[in-house]
Amino acid sequence: MEIILLERIEKLGAMGDVVNVKPGFARNFLLPQEKALRATKANLARFEAEREYLEQRNEENREQAVDAGKSIDGANVIIIRKAGDTGQLYGSVSARDIAEDLADKGVKRNMVVLEQPIKALGLHQVKVRLHPEVSVEVTVNVARTTDEAERQAKGEDVIATQIAEEQADLKEANQERAENAVNMFEGDAPEEFRAPEPDADAEDAPAAKSEEE
Repeated sequence: MEIILLERIEKLGAMGDVVNVKPGFARNFLLPQEKALRATKANLARFEAEREYLEQRNEENREQAVDAGKSIDGANVIIIRKAGDTGQLYGSVSARDIAEDLADKGVKRNMVVLEQPIKALGLHQVKVRLHPEVSVEVTVNVARTTDEAERQAKGEDVIATQIAEEQADLKEANQERAENAVNMFEGDAPEEFRAPEPDADAEDAPAAKSEEE
């Protein structure tokens, strides 16, 4: 379907461009949100007549987006999720989750650019498109607890720390078991671990036989 763009659309074109898109994309997104018009002769004439107004409106919207972006750019979004020992989430973090955290700043779900859901703990840089020409970035801090989130914000790799602590605990446990084993056999050993005492009569027997000879 041929359409006329009423604003710049990434990977499609600039305002006023006539482009060909899939009918579903036009009907479900571009046309309902007034981002485009069907490329008919009447609409082409209408666009040219309204071009100045559309360009002015776009510039005003862009300036508003720039102002709004000042309070959003670099923002930290903390999302608490359950995860396994390797850092993989039991579930995921979606664009909707991020938008809900930024709702008080005017961010909507369709503004969050997330090609696929976040499925691991850590810090994730996510783009928020406030206007076709204005984008900012936020840091999405996905952690299992607020304490972990604070540590990650300071640059700590909580999974690496956890693995190191587990290895240290295992080493300490092995060392403790080894020391207990050594202590068990210090002093008098249990009866079952003692070597039999030599038989005195058996030791004297060969000598007595020798004297008789």
